[in-house]
Amino acid sequence: MRTLWRFGYSARLLKTNHFRTAASNTSFPAVWMLLAQNSGRIPGPFVVVRKNAFSTMPETVEDKANPELYSPHPGVRGMTLLNREAFKRTVVVPALKVKKEIVNSLLKSLKQSVLQRPGLKRVVEDPEDEDSRLVILDPHKIPGFSLGESEQQVLKELSVDPEVSRYNLELTYENFKSEEILRAVLPEGQEVTSGFSRVGHIAHLNLRDHQLPYRHLIGQVIIDKNPGITCAVNKTNIIDSTYRNFEMEVLAGEKNLVTKVKENNIAYELDFSKVYWNPRLSTEHGRIVELLKPGDVLFDVFAGIGPFAIPAAKKKCRVFANDLNPESYNWLLHNCRLNKVDTKVKAFNMDGREFLRGPVREELSKELPLMKEEQKNAFHIVMNLPALAVEFLDVFRHLLVGEPCSAAALPTVHCYGFSKHEDPAKDIQERAEASLGTSLDGRCSTYLVRNVAPNKEMLCISFQVPADVLYKRPCPDEAKPASKRLCTSQGFSEEKLLS
Repeated sequence: MRTLWRFGYSARLLKTNHFRTAASNTSFPAVWMLLAQNSGRIPGPFVVVRKNAFSTMPETVEDKANPELYSPHPGVRGMTLLNREAFKRTVVVPALKVKKEIVNSLLKSLKQSVLQRPGLKRVVEDPEDEDSRLVILDPHKIPGFSLGESEQQVLKELSVDPEVSRYNLELTYENFKSEEILRAVLPEGQEVTSGFSRVGHIAHLNLRDHQLPYRHLIGQVIIDKNPGITCAVNKTNIIDSTYRNFEMEVLAGEKNLVTKVKENNIAYELDFSKVYWNPRLSTEHGRIVELLKPGDVLFDVFAGIGPFAIPAAKKKCRVFANDLNPESYNWLLHNCRLNKVDTKVKAFNMDGREFLRGPVREELSKELPLMKEEQKNAFHIVMNLPALAVEFLDVFRHLLVGEPCSAAALPTVHCYGFSKHEDPAKDIQERAEASLGTSLDGRCSTYLVRNVAPNKEMLCISFQVPADVLYKRPCPDEAKPASKRLCTSQGFSEEKLLS
């Protein structure tokens, strides 16, 4: 039955097309026209379709609002080395013949129906009439090459013939989006990843295993389709927790991995192959710096190239910045000079624990006894090493000796961590409490930074280090230290200090 129906339908199409061919005075036989239309390769620029010509019959292939209308040539499936010429194809789209003097008016009135695809002309020359133009319509908005009532009303008001034409639109590699290209190349049903992190001129991809055979093509497509990108790299292993960098492979483009980035109006330079940089943390860097006030002190335990330290210094904070990675330390110094804050940032190249037990303890021991209750300057300690930072919190146990002069002056810690727990906030708080050896109930806040992967969150837990954790109290038979005598002379009771 299906075969008979197709035969009858084809015969009727043949008759209709034969009539149309004769009427349009073309030199193509009717059978050729029929086959060409159904294959999407029609000779010549366009063929006229009379309104309602197929009103009682199903639409031909190109008449339907085919979601694959703008797909590259199917022959590119499985390509691993990019051949741009292979992506060419011709598709049939609706068009209106319009006098050139009213083209602009028509474009404004039919802006929802006109072709809007980047890189493609919406108005082309009419090969049969130099005084007219062909306005290309979006086939998805004009299904079946049939105008709706609203479009017909617009044409009537502009005195435009509502006759819809078929126009042969040639698409090339340049006209396809990166997702369309990759979807056409990769095996059907496989995930297509066209997203990436941009680090200056570098596109940083994180490809799946099934995409690796196509990695060089993917890298070149990303470069082609994103102005300013001249190098594409793929991470080849997980981040080294020691130096927070990872091995990478250059997929396409230049091999220069020294780049420039701008974040929150501050410029940084770095070697992306040797230091850690994540553009997705821009908002978080800004959030923490927003908490700081001029005169505050910032201790950045895992500073990287300075995305917390440098904007804090520009905000007139005193900054102590540290990173274990010698490359990060050197780029930190470089970026401090670049941003003219090198005199405001004391930089260190130490292990995080050594930094906390050395420069941080020394500065806190010197400054905290001098703090007054009404003094507004604060101490902030940023620990942005999500894979390990929570484990470093035990360093704060009895880091200082003596009594705190003001509960308000206790340093605030912003510690980052990953969690795969169903309740990430509870998880990171419990882990922080285990390291500190005390409860943080009612004394901390957690902030969801970003989703790193399915069921993996990055969070920031912020809290003031409890006095009973930070301070080791002297033995009763020891003489009172100067700090305690100072506190007593200012009228602060021990109970108040420890509250």
